[in-house]
Formats: sequence, structure tokens, C-alpha cells
Amino acid sequence: MKLIGLVIGVLATAGCYGQSLSVHWEDLTAEDFVKALAQSRGTCALPFGIIEKHGPSGTLGTDLLNVRYTAELGAKQEYTILFPAYYFGQIFEARHQPGTIAYSTKLQLELLQETVSEMARNGCRKVIIINGHGGNTNLLQFFAQSQLDTPKDYMVYAVTGNGGAAANTNPAAAASKPGVDGHAGEGEVSNLMASRPGTAHPERAGEESGKDLKRLDLPAGVYTGIWWYASFPNHYQGDAAGATEARGKAATEAAAARIAAAIRAIKSDETGPRLQQEFFAAAQHPVDTKQ
Repeated sequence: MKLIGLVIGVLATAGCYGQSLSVHWEDLTAEDFVKALAQSRGTCALPFGIIEKHGPSGTLGTDLLNVRYTAELGAKQEYTILFPAYYFGQIFEARHQPGTIAYSTKLQLELLQETVSEMARNGCRKVIIINGHGGNTNLLQFFAQSQLDTPKDYMVYAVTGNGGAAANTNPAAAASKPGVDGHAGEGEVSNLMASRPGTAHPERAGEESGKDLKRLDLPAGVYTGIWWYASFPNHYQGDAAGATEARGKAATEAAAARIAAAIRAIKSDETGPRLQQEFFAAAQHPVDTKQ
């Protein structure tokens, strides 16, 4: 890692990179990848989607397509290297629906760790996981915490709430009416219309119900994994009939700006890596920690 850091510093000082470098890991030559590391200041991003049913209107890859498109827009504003398509996340609640790919818990965690570790081995000192699927949120929080189990010479950051129809102040990105947003609802399908034109089918929105059936009656604070199926057995929440490319474009641009801001902040973050190394050192001799 020290040698890679030295190479990055020399290349940055020499101005050996240019804006023409692709943001996509797979599109770079080996030589250009080293230049890209310099331009990205050692940051690399992993847009994290899923393969699952998205109601009657969205494609199976909606989350994957949306997060990759939005992350690409963000990376072009604040350069970073984007890892290839990654969809190996948590989606057990949709296993009853056709086309859904749900990997085992063990494989999800091992593959994510191996992927992040390989990114770091290739010089990514700050790995940014950009989440585009709600079902991955708790997985990523646990994964981020698990990075503290053994010393590492890289840092993992999880960016959530930026890949989908996140709330923003642009009126053009607002829902057409209350209650239409949700999984495979108006917001997500609008984003799909912007990220992959021609693939969404808002005209099919009425073929299934996206209403909350509220079949589970438990006190607040009680959690069970079947809660989503109890509410939305069609794996559809809201109403995608009013989805438009214009709304998706506005929402996507706002989300991309937030992603770019996150990348920028992570590039400048010196405190996190310093504290992580301080923590690893202290964890080797916990009895020496001042009480």
C-alpha cells in the first residue's frame, strides 16, 4: 500500500491524468487504472443493486440500473472509479417472485468482503459502497461495523439513500400525489425511465395492487422478517402509473449531486482513517486503554 500511495502521489504531482479517463473500472486499461487511482485520490466506489421483481412496471434490475446510472453521474462530477455491476445483496423477502436472485447470507458477506479486499489490494484506500436497494441497508450497516474486527489499511464508507427516489427540494422530482411512492412505485419507475429509457412500463401499473394489506398486527418495536410479505405480497408498494422520465431525471440529478458531495467529503476525510488506525492499535491491548 505504501508503494501504491507513492505512485499515486507522483502521478498526481506530475499531472499524468486527464478528465478523459473513464469512471468505469472495466473500461480502463491497466495503465490507465493507475492514472485513475491518482485522479480519484485512492477512492473507488461500489454501486450496490439487486435483482428482484419491481412490481408490474419496473425491470428486475431496476435498483442495479438506477444506482449505477446515478453513481456514474456523481462520479463524473467528482471523479472516482466505479466497480462493475454488483447485485449480490439481501433480497430474501422476494424469493417467491419470478426472476429474483437471492444469495445465501454467508455468500453475501464473504463475497462483499472479498470484493472490498480486492479493491483495496488494487490501491483503493477508501472504498465507497453506494447503496441502491433498501433491503441492503441493514446488511451494509452490519458490514461496515464488521470492518473493525481485524486491522485493515483501507477504509469502508457506506452511502445510503442516494440511489433511489430520495426526497429533495426540486419540485420537478416530487410525487404526482401522496401515496404513490414506494418499492416499484412512481419514484423508482420514474428513475428507471431516466436511467434506462424504454424499459419501464408504467401503463401496467394497475395490473397488480401496491396497497399495504396490513396482515400483521404486532406492537411497535416488534420485528419479524415476514413483515414485508405481510404488507406487500405482490412485492409492489405504491402506484407507478404516474411515472415520468422528467421526474426521474430531476430526482436522479439531485441524487447524483448528493453522491458527488459524499465522494468529495470522503476524499477529504483524514480523521476517519486516523481514528481507525488508532482503534486497531488500542484493540490489541484493551487493558491499556485509559478508563
